[in-house]
Amino acid sequence: MDFKEKNPGSNGDTSRGNVLKRLRNITCPYTGIRMINGSMMNRIIEKLNACGNLKEKLYLIQRYAACLQPVEHRIFDHFMYFVDSNPEAGLTECLSRRYPEHLTKLRLEEFKVIDSVDTKSSFLSSDTQLALRRVTAESRLRILENGNGGPFFKRKAFLSALESIQPKNPYEQRILSEIMNLALFLPTSGSSENAFVVKYSRREEGDILRRLLIGSVATIEHVKPHSTGGKDSIGNFLLVSNNGNKYRENIPLSVYIDRNPGIPEYCQFHIEEIISAIHNGALKGNEGYPYKIKKTLFEESEGRILLDLSSYRISEERAMHLEFESTRPRRSEQ
Repeated sequence: MDFKEKNPGSNGDTSRGNVLKRLRNITCPYTGIRMINGSMMNRIIEKLNACGNLKEKLYLIQRYAACLQPVEHRIFDHFMYFVDSNPEAGLTECLSRRYPEHLTKLRLEEFKVIDSVDTKSSFLSSDTQLALRRVTAESRLRILENGNGGPFFKRKAFLSALESIQPKNPYEQRILSEIMNLALFLPTSGSSENAFVVKYSRREEGDILRRLLIGSVATIEHVKPHSTGGKDSIGNFLLVSNNGNKYRENIPLSVYIDRNPGIPEYCQFHIEEIISAIHNGALKGNEGYPYKIKKTLFEESEGRILLDLSSYRISEERAMHLEFESTRPRRSEQ
């Protein structure tokens, strides 16, 4: 059971953000949960591999319970109760027992999102609306066939089918973009307990245990999505949890805040911790980061995220000077 870092939802080069990944004990600005960095995740997996039985593994994960995302935390609590009551059973059995009930609830969650897509499609021309209705009608059949031997409904395939619909004019382009933002809220294993149970009831124990933690791993997010012109620069990078990154995808930040109204407050917690880290010697050569990310977040949130940097002891002018000095070659290198 190995862990390899990925940047979900990113199509650009996030290597310049690696300096942020070295930070520890940082709150996710999207979920408000303490994140796990990649090196820590690798050590946790090594310890899990060394555990002798399932109960030992669950007790190990319990040490990091404060870092678990909400869906994963509820699943973990159920695992602890189930194993205490059924010491000879495994996690796959636990999820399999819950599968029928959660499959029904998942279908209803998916239908609710597709209903909203169909409703929004009424603003399109007849031909475009019909093309979209073909996609949603087929998806409804797939959802009903899930678990009955038919082809599974795939969220990614549904989104791709929507993207393939060609607008007739700029107005339709805007409506289709709004429809895509609605469709992106189809449930995933990181946003829905029902989706988690259905997806992982067929997985091995190691995959399930890893999945409990992977949603909390710190990743690099483009605040302004790369697909809409966002730069591959640290001023456009935010350290966010895997779940927060993956679930946002390319949704405009202002729209994402509508679904997650705690984000502005979480972002303030986040920047306060980064400022503290800089005061303690972190992010050398990137002292201007708080000022840069403040501007980016303000613009992309349409003014809804206004970070307070009053605790930062380095002025913007001084921060930019320190960054400039860090890029100058030393005399011994000239």
